[in-house]
Amino acid sequence: MALHRSFGLLFLAFLASAFPHREALGPRGHAANVPAPTLRLARIFGNGMVLQRDHPIPVWGWASPGTRVSVSFHGDTKSVTSDSTGAWRVAFPLLTAGGPLDLVVRSGGESITVANIVIGDVWLASGQSNMEFPLSQSANASTEIRGAHDPLLRHFKVPTSWSNAPESDLAGGEWTAADPRHVGDFSAVGYFFARDLRAFTHVPIGIVNSTWGGSAIEAWMSRKAHKLSDSAWAAYLQGDDRRIEALRAALRAKIGSLPESDRGTRNGRLVWQDPALDDSDWIEMPVPSYWESNGFEGMDGIGWYRTSFILSDREAQTGVTLTMNAIDDDDITWINGVEVGRTVGYNKVRTYTLAPSALRAGANVLVVRVSDGGGGGGINASVSISSEGSAPRSLAGRWKFKVGAVALNRDGQQINKVPTVLYNKMIAPLLPFPIKGIIWYQGESNANNVQQASAYRAQFATLIDSWRREWSGGGRLPFLWVQLPNFGKPDSTPPSQSAWATQRESMAAALSLPATGQAITIDVGEAENLHPKNKQDVGARLALVAQPVAYGQRVLASGPTYLSHVVRGNKIVVSFSNIGNGLVSASSDASVGAFAIAGADKVWHWASARLVGNTVEVWSDAVASPVAVRYAWTDSPENADLYSREGLPAAPFRTDHW
Repeated sequence: MALHRSFGLLFLAFLASAFPHREALGPRGHAANVPAPTLRLARIFGNGMVLQRDHPIPVWGWASPGTRVSVSFHGDTKSVTSDSTGAWRVAFPLLTAGGPLDLVVRSGGESITVANIVIGDVWLASGQSNMEFPLSQSANASTEIRGAHDPLLRHFKVPTSWSNAPESDLAGGEWTAADPRHVGDFSAVGYFFARDLRAFTHVPIGIVNSTWGGSAIEAWMSRKAHKLSDSAWAAYLQGDDRRIEALRAALRAKIGSLPESDRGTRNGRLVWQDPALDDSDWIEMPVPSYWESNGFEGMDGIGWYRTSFILSDREAQTGVTLTMNAIDDDDITWINGVEVGRTVGYNKVRTYTLAPSALRAGANVLVVRVSDGGGGGGINASVSISSEGSAPRSLAGRWKFKVGAVALNRDGQQINKVPTVLYNKMIAPLLPFPIKGIIWYQGESNANNVQQASAYRAQFATLIDSWRREWSGGGRLPFLWVQLPNFGKPDSTPPSQSAWATQRESMAAALSLPATGQAITIDVGEAENLHPKNKQDVGARLALVAQPVAYGQRVLASGPTYLSHVVRGNKIVVSFSNIGNGLVSASSDASVGAFAIAGADKVWHWASARLVGNTVEVWSDAVASPVAVRYAWTDSPENADLYSREGLPAAPFRTDHW
């Protein structure tokens, strides 16, 4: 699955992380005659920061080796001498919620002041793109942004960065408050989670957003968690180099030399959009799909797509609308050689107006140039045209395709799937910083097949245990997560196996660990969008789960959860826990969708189901003697409409272990 940021943004982020200590430059690009400061704080310390209440407050940073450093905070001053590496650290007593406060650090003739510090609860938000997903792209974004006026809800984005070894500081980042100027860049899930926490805790809330779209769980785990020795790690890196070279060789065998710059240009001008271009040597590529799933594994870079469609006289004279529901990552689009739009971002719907001046009755040539920074690549969602008064017409099918440029190396987005490297740079520097808990939304990149999704069970439990030990030395740091929503084409018949359903089960297994909780989102996904825009319900459900797990509140935080079942003739009767004031169906009658049933032959059939009191009866005329039942056990279940009266969705489940 491709979950990642645009190639251009990624390249800039990589440059920033790879070369973080460039000299200050004068107006002509020469090094300015400014002495480099020797005193600095860890980058998590900054104006407007939130510190964790009811916990001793560590402050750390660097100075010249062997120099005296004094730190003043809340009327108290601590002094320490930096060690041989220049590192220093002090700690202040715990504080209750409040502020604002200033922190002043001095050493020699240097001083640093951190202003407007508040004391409250700090939550780490981590995972991949659905946690990284910004508020500006969520549902009802403009209204949410206009309504954000909470100076005590604050956000810190850790830059996407990586390292082969644990590092002591972040690549950068700054604290910003929830106001219309800044909130659009907040993690949408993190913001809605924090907004609800603010409503019932009445204390400042800080979200530390350490996310990277497309990342695999392996990249977020330490070498110790992976049980990787020095020799094993060296062997892994060598093997990864060989893997990359094998991908290069496979691509060379398919397309010849691997062009580093776009072959679709001549003298700096794009030319493959020409409708008269001879594309007889282009291959066919199914749309929608990822090009990595169609013989171009591991390829990032630029791919060109061409197709044609027929317009009537009326359509050509009045104009039509082109809708592309997702592209991985960025596009430039032409009709008959006329550019009609360009968009940066893998998680954006493209709606381009095709004006009559660019159209003709009969055949029209559509060309899309796709830039991909990592992951799947390509036109990965539905494409259609529509005209006023007519239903949308799908352009799905086999388009012409040709590679423009190839970017294939460990410095691109694929680095976020290499074990430990994100942990080393985006988590390890935060470990001394006290937090209230963790919210996690990741797993799509580990659900490409059932085997991978099954392996996630042990990986997820290991990540939770290891982060807790490394962060606090204990086992009860609250850890909450989002179970994967519905995504993909609905199944016409119940599948015997499902990668995403297995992934959800692997995540739910971690509920056996203390101080854990999950938000069920099986009803708020989008079948054709890997990044559903409804992040309000996701954040709200996480905040609800936080109430009992992190704050000791006695509230119903989970929807109906499978408890037991009995077979009665040709029916299976299912009982649930966490039903609150009872079960309800979103259907107009007492029927419930998304159930499947099977007999001893292990052949699954969609089932009829209905509410009977606080149980659900499930049956199918095709199964005379049922032995097992499943609910919402597909990648993208339809009509998963079982809820508690409190409005919380039932969790997917299965009773078999086939």
